[in-house]
Amino acid sequence: MAQLVGRSAELARLDALMAGLDRPGAPAVVDIAGEPGIGKSRLLSEVCARARRAGLTVLRGRATEYEQHLPFQAFADALADVDPGIMAADPALPELDLALHGIRQAPGEASGSGAAARLGLHRAITAFFTRLGERGLVLAIDDLHWADPASLELVDHLIRHPARGRVLLAVARRVRQTPTSLTAVLARGIDSGDVLDLALGPLPEDESIRAWAPDIPPYQAQQLYAASEGNPLYLLALLHAYRSGAPLRAILALSDTTDAVGVPNGLAALLLEELSTLTAPQHRAAEAVAVLGDHATPAMVTEAIGLSGKKVEEVGEQIRALVARDVLRTGPGGRWAFRHPLVRALLYENIERGRRAELHHRAAQELSRRGAPATERAHHVERSMTGWDGEAAATLEEAAAQWAATAPATAAHLLYVVLSHLPDTPHHVRRRGELVLARAQALGVSGNLRESRDLLHHLIETSGKDHPDLRTAAIAQCAVMERHLGHSPEATALLLRELSHQPGPSPGQAVSLRLALGMSALLTASYPEARSDVAEAVSIAGSDDNPTGEAAALALAALGEAYEGETQAAVRFADAASRLVDALTDPGLTDLCEALGWLAWAEALLERYADAERHFTRGLAVARRGGRLHVLPHLLTSKAFVHLTTCRLPSALEAAEEAETLARAAGSPDLLGFTLAIKTLVLLLGRPFGDDSALATAEEAVGVTSASKGWWASLAWCMLGHAAFVSGDPHRAQEAIIAAGGGRELPLLQPSIRPGQLDTLTGAALTAGDVDQAGRWAAQATREADRLGLDGQRAGALRAQASLAEHRGDNDKAVRLLEAAAEEYVRCGQSLWEAYTLLRAAPLVQRKGQDTRAAAMWHRAHRIAVSGGARLLVDLAELTRPQVMSDAPALPAELAELTAREVEVAGLLAEGLSNQDIAARLHLSRRTVETHLSSVYRKLSVPSRSALTRLITRVGLGVGS
Repeated sequence: MAQLVGRSAELARLDALMAGLDRPGAPAVVDIAGEPGIGKSRLLSEVCARARRAGLTVLRGRATEYEQHLPFQAFADALADVDPGIMAADPALPELDLALHGIRQAPGEASGSGAAARLGLHRAITAFFTRLGERGLVLAIDDLHWADPASLELVDHLIRHPARGRVLLAVARRVRQTPTSLTAVLARGIDSGDVLDLALGPLPEDESIRAWAPDIPPYQAQQLYAASEGNPLYLLALLHAYRSGAPLRAILALSDTTDAVGVPNGLAALLLEELSTLTAPQHRAAEAVAVLGDHATPAMVTEAIGLSGKKVEEVGEQIRALVARDVLRTGPGGRWAFRHPLVRALLYENIERGRRAELHHRAAQELSRRGAPATERAHHVERSMTGWDGEAAATLEEAAAQWAATAPATAAHLLYVVLSHLPDTPHHVRRRGELVLARAQALGVSGNLRESRDLLHHLIETSGKDHPDLRTAAIAQCAVMERHLGHSPEATALLLRELSHQPGPSPGQAVSLRLALGMSALLTASYPEARSDVAEAVSIAGSDDNPTGEAAALALAALGEAYEGETQAAVRFADAASRLVDALTDPGLTDLCEALGWLAWAEALLERYADAERHFTRGLAVARRGGRLHVLPHLLTSKAFVHLTTCRLPSALEAAEEAETLARAAGSPDLLGFTLAIKTLVLLLGRPFGDDSALATAEEAVGVTSASKGWWASLAWCMLGHAAFVSGDPHRAQEAIIAAGGGRELPLLQPSIRPGQLDTLTGAALTAGDVDQAGRWAAQATREADRLGLDGQRAGALRAQASLAEHRGDNDKAVRLLEAAAEEYVRCGQSLWEAYTLLRAAPLVQRKGQDTRAAAMWHRAHRIAVSGGARLLVDLAELTRPQVMSDAPALPAELAELTAREVEVAGLLAEGLSNQDIAARLHLSRRTVETHLSSVYRKLSVPSRSALTRLITRVGLGVGS
């Protein structure tokens, strides 16, 4: 390898990074950015060489301009370097099968788990890289600016969720040709410290001349360097021209305009000059390699040129001649590749158009003869289409269908190619409409919401009376796009107009339209206005014997009523929806995934966490198998919320981050704001004191929903309020929540979340010294919670009242309220908030002199927080642990499952108190004491009072007072 000139500072940083790959906080990604020819690829090669010398595994791939619609092409190229023996030697790599099948073949072709949507594929690839990282891995991707959308999504995933272990992703890209989305992803990574920024500038003049032009007079060398602007590729080309006899004046006068691949025209001529001396057969072989790309094997080159199989040896001679000239080099798997992608790009662009299409056509035919899937043939079929070809169009449509789930941007592109060649005749009107509908769906899933919406608008206006079903389907889909773009009023108007048409839509379409209307109303906090439409959808689906439509309508009704605080109605609808959903098979649920998300969220709001988990788990599995990626964020946020509330913070954060990744890919500001709002709450409880990631996430959530006034925007403001309060800014907390609610009484917030916001407002007002306002908010929290009739909501209101009592110095009342709140949390299963409430109560209980009782509270809360990964509560526990508690023994293991109140009741029983005496001592009803004792007997598997007394005596629990 030639000497690397002028990059000593960059190499020092890279060497230090590779030496500490397993160091906590080390960047997992290196971004090598610069202009064409500046030395990005050369530096990347040096990184790979040094990694190999250090004993690391190196996988290197390259994106190419002419395969931008081949999903995962850049990573497929890298994985071509994987030793085939790795899998055989290590049977612990089952995920490699999924990764290699998903990338090299057709993502979405297989069935079962192998056809999981693109996020499942991302996780499988990350798991594979993690496995290789046990030995150390450098994954190098060159020319990332040309990468296909699926590869860019995977890079985004690897930045946000890096492979564990000694794994480094090194990418090289051109700054000006980098897609905006990728620039933003890398910029965020640089800001967070997850990406090392290596921006390459011009090489130093002295070093460049000393290394490459020692034989040229200094003045001329300086002129050539100035003409190159310190770009090594340009400098070497200019030096080559000078040494070949070109006059210096002519060289310095080369045009500085740029052609299609970013190379100055004069330099392009210099790079292609050596190809002008090739013989005609050699030139044909080089053209075939340029067209074939990854398919450039000797046999495929022969077929593309149009020679029979007997001519393989003749073609081989031409290839060997090109290798001898260093035009071609040997690549993985016996393939041929140009020595530099610029050479390939320039040659490809200079192939006569008809000749180029012919080469692609022959490649497609040969791949078809070999039985290659449509996804592998699609690139060549697309490039060879010069007019309408029904067979070619069928291939592209088949490939688009297979890529719709895992590479929707590619699917949309292929459908565009078909549409651009489809004859504009009455005979093809129906097919055109169906293709436009499919393309719009693929665009929407891939995040091109506006383009999808515009296509659907056109289809709605052109479908006419002859194809009302197409128009109605387009309207239902367009309403979803409008909703995601923050245009719920427009979606509502569109839906209402369609529902008013006579004759009306079919029953199935009427259900879809009314459900879309209900969801739009839900997001704009106007569900009562659409309540009758959702009820009508329930009725129509039931009469039409449409169980999936009926289940969806019932699920939406449950969610709408739960949001509005109509608990009894929500329970009734949720029960009915659950019965229908549970009776359906998984295939029957494929079109019901979004409704499963509605049902899971309704059940979460109704504090039915086991039911919610059952339904979102099933929904996630069905959605991934069926490629319904647009519903995954809703299901994942439901999972994150339930796992947060039941104190499973690591899995809650994993779900929240996956939902965020999907929302960013979808390009929906409102959806992103919603996922970030849920992630804020998870980060708030899952990160230690002093960590500002929750506040930063909340601020981004508010920022991305700034143009919206819907439900998700309000939620973002509420989460900003919670994060601000925990970070010590009570005034900002009040301002944010009041802004979300439209006033101090929060009239614009759904009743289902008011008690929780009022609890935070109460604490913020007390911290700010506004006791009167805190009292008003605490009283409102009680009224709101009583209306809802849910245990967790009542507990939130009790906590607000306890804060007020503690501030007024009435610790006895505060303790009673906090204990009652903890009991409510136990009943509904909100273990996270039970732990938080016990940590607030324990210091107050100790002030009353009840050290053992306080210790029992503290230890239970600490155990819940530690086992659930609630770092904030763990830190709070350490801050609230008085010295006497640190010396107190932990709760015996036999009693670990008991709540603090149950421990207290059991201890008093062991002292010989009757149920009535215990009730009097603890200010409880006798019935409540009996309920606690029944729970104690069940948890400890003891049959009687005497057996319980013996156990309590044996473990040495005393209550004290």
